[in-house]
Formats: sequence, structure tokens, C-alpha cells
Amino acid sequence: MAASVIRDILAGAIVLGVLVLLHEWGHFIVAKLCGVRVDIFSIGFGPRIWGTKRGDTDYRVSILPLGGYVKMAGDNPIEERAGEPYEFLSRPRWQRFLIAIAGPAMNILVALVILWVIYAFVGNPVDAYLHQTAQVVAVPKDAPSWGVQPGDRIVAVDGMKTAKWEDVLTAVGMAKPGDTVSLVVLRNGSQQTLSVKVPSGPNAADEVTGYPYLPTTLAEIQPDSPAQKAGLKAGDTVVSIDGVPTHTFLQLTEAVQGSGGQVVHFVVQRDGKDVALNIAPKKMMNGDDGSMQWMIGAARPQQNYYEHESVWTAVTDSVGRCVYWTRQMGDIVAGVFRGKISTRELAGPVGIVQLSGQAAKDGPVMFLFWMAYISLDLALVNLLPIPILDGGHVLMLAVEGSLRRDLSIAFKERVVQIGIIFLLGVFVFVFYNDILRLVNR
Repeated sequence: MAASVIRDILAGAIVLGVLVLLHEWGHFIVAKLCGVRVDIFSIGFGPRIWGTKRGDTDYRVSILPLGGYVKMAGDNPIEERAGEPYEFLSRPRWQRFLIAIAGPAMNILVALVILWVIYAFVGNPVDAYLHQTAQVVAVPKDAPSWGVQPGDRIVAVDGMKTAKWEDVLTAVGMAKPGDTVSLVVLRNGSQQTLSVKVPSGPNAADEVTGYPYLPTTLAEIQPDSPAQKAGLKAGDTVVSIDGVPTHTFLQLTEAVQGSGGQVVHFVVQRDGKDVALNIAPKKMMNGDDGSMQWMIGAARPQQNYYEHESVWTAVTDSVGRCVYWTRQMGDIVAGVFRGKISTRELAGPVGIVQLSGQAAKDGPVMFLFWMAYISLDLALVNLLPIPILDGGHVLMLAVEGSLRRDLSIAFKERVVQIGIIFLLGVFVFVFYNDILRLVNR
């Protein structure tokens, strides 16, 4: 327990510390380029414990090692200013805009660079089953009776030879709902040709191809999840669900997601004995696409191999992944406002520290992916048009630009006060959620 807490704290300090520091470094560099005097560049917050002054800037290390900050001359509208050209508020609006946007831009760049390094040099983790022979071990309940059957081996899709599951899923993924796909399967020693119409829905490909083999032995049980509360343990092997023999983990996923929250009856093998468990799934956030789905909080072993991409392919894939994550984050925010996602699912600093520790436990590649995700998340959060945040500064500059005059100091002061109160309220709320989750665990 103590080791995992130390791991979480160290991983969280690295993630938040490095990414916030790079965010502030973006502001620092652009401020210097625009001729703004930077008085303080601090690693950490709070009282100064060590530092050195070079030129006008005090480069310091402060006592709290999470992130950092940049203090520019004349950047506070409610403080007295000398009116010198090196002061932030004395610079043209376009320069202040560049300084404000530089922090989020740096975080976006960091996310892109991390992903590019993973794809081009470290290798993108791909589930090992994709390189297995395309042998069907089970089919979804809604699969057509004339389609693939357990025991079939898919050898071709629409005339394309498919030696492994990756080939099958790629070929079927090119078809649209309503299209008819031609499958050649090896069944009982002879080849048969099947024509299957692609249905609509998130599990359309599974109904066409059937399920590959994925181990049903559970690798991890999420704390405070329905699975843990019902007594499911890591190392249990699921042998049947609702009386149906289970041959692949995807059958567990299908049964849980289609449960509608009703109790699902599991039989697992533990220490050579069958153990019956009743588990009621609950709606939880899917980490792949941000959607809310019925889950129990149990994970299978992840066996990956690593694919390297060309330098230029890695660039386009890095951009594509950031665009996907951006849409995912937008869907989550929209889901919260629409009431489809509970605000209790939101994680604050403590939650991020815990998830950072989990990512570190999953290995260096997963930790780098997590850093890229949080870096992009930090950029997007800071771009929200909320006073105090960089997006609030950008909005204020846009309003002043459209009015062709500066807003009054009294108005800016009031806006800043509202922004502080709002952000403190959000921080207290998510921190409360984090502590509540810890207590429940």
C-alpha cells in the first residue's frame, strides 16, 4: 500500500510538475521575445528555497514542487505601474495575445512531440490478438445465424486474403452500414462463402466477424467498482455468464454492456473451484471514447506488441490522436452539462495523481501516453474563456480589440474576482470528489 502511494505521488509530481513547468516556459519565452521584463521564473510555488538572478529574472526553486509560474512586470491591472514599455500591459494587444496563448500552445506541442516519439521510435502498442490467426471462438447474440460460426477461420474478406485478425478488421472496417460483405471461411475442412449485411451500431463489426480469442482470466479489478464490491478478484477466470459458457473476454463485455444495469450472473474459477457471483453493472466512463457505458470495473491482461511508424506517418497520426482526444474531451464536457455524465466522475489533482501512478505501473509507454493526454488536457482547460485562465485573457483582449479601447481597471478587477471564486469552487468540488473516492476505497 505504502509503495503504491509513493509511486502515485512521484508519478503525479512528474506529470503535473513537468507539464505545468513547460506551460509557464512557453509564456516566459514569448514574453522575452516581445520585450516584456520577466521578474520571476519559479519551479514550484510558495516560499523561495533556492535560486539565482540573471539579468532581470530571478530563477528560483520554490517549496511546493508542482508546476511553476512566471511573474511579469506590470501584468496585474490592479497594481501600480510605471508605464514603461517593458511592462506587460504596456505592450500591444497582439503581443499580449501571443504571450497568453503561448502556454497552451506549448502544451499542445509537447503532446504532439511525445506522441511522435512513441509512434516513430518507441513503438505504438497494439493488442497482440490482432496478429493471431482469424479464428472465431464465439459470436455475438445478435449475429445472423447464416453468418460466421464458432470454429470458423476467416481466410478472405471481399476478395482480400486475411491471414490474421488485423487484416479482417481492416477489411470489414472499410464497409459502411447496409453494405454486404463477402466472407470466405474455412469450416470443417472446407471453404464456404458467406454474404453478410453490415448492421448499424457500435458492435457492427463483431456481428460480421464474430469474436477472437481473448483470455477470460482477469488481470485487474478497479477499486470501488461493482466487480470489487461483488467479490470478483484479479486472477479469477470467467467460465460462464448468465449460464452461457464464456470463451473470450468480449462475451463478458457484451453481456455487461447489454445488461441495462440489471444483475449479471457470473461463474468464475478460483483456486480450482467454481464461485458464483452476482454483479450489477453501473454506468462508467469508457476511456477509449469518453462515452458512458455499463461496466463492472474488471480488466483482462493486456498483451501488446509494438509497431514503429515512419517519421512522417508518425506526424500525421500524432495530429490525428490529438484531434481525437480533443473531441473526446469536448464530448465529456458536453455530457456533464447535459447531465449524461455525472460530475462525480470528474477527477481533480488527487485523481490525476492516482491515474498517473496507474499509468506508471502499466509501463513507460503508457506513462508517456498519459503525459501527452494530460498535456493536451491542460492546454484545452487553460483555453476556456474563464477569467484568470489564459482563455479568459484572450477573451478580454478580443473584447478590448473590438471596442478599440481598454476596459476599466474596476471592471477587470471585478471579472478577476469572479474568475477566482469560480475556479476555487470548481477546485473544491473536484477535490471533494477525489477525497470521497479515496474514503470509499
